[in-house]
Amino acid sequence: MLTRAFDIASSGLTAQRTRMEVVASNLANAQTTRTPEGGPYRRQEPVFRSEAVHGKFGDLVGQAVRSVRVQRIAEDPSPPILKFEPGHPDADPRGFVAYPNIQPVQEMVNMLSATRSYEANVTLINGVRTMGRAALEIVR
Repeated sequence: MLTRAFDIASSGLTAQRTRMEVVASNLANAQTTRTPEGGPYRRQEPVFRSEAVHGKFGDLVGQAVRSVRVQRIAEDPSPPILKFEPGHPDADPRGFVAYPNIQPVQEMVNMLSATRSYEANVTLINGVRTMGRAALEIVR
């Protein structure tokens, strides 16, 4: 039972770490106007999926307990932001440069949310560890 709690928390840690890495990539590329694929950098976002936790849980609580996985990293389909900069090397014939549609404030909110979720999973792992120690003390 305790190992399942560790598994659930570690899946959350992994998912939130991936989310933080994607946000960091978005912020690092907020001004990237040219990529190897052509055009500006496209904002990325992780797509999560939940998975049932199989095991000895046969009750309704057991059916509700889920772990999380990163299914894929998706590109944001929103159009780039056009800025009039005729002297820029990536300007189109009309003088507009396509910048990634990345809002730094939104990315920072996503980073803060991922950090809080990560911390919650660490707290869960510490709590499970404490319960395990207490159970061992009872057995002695």
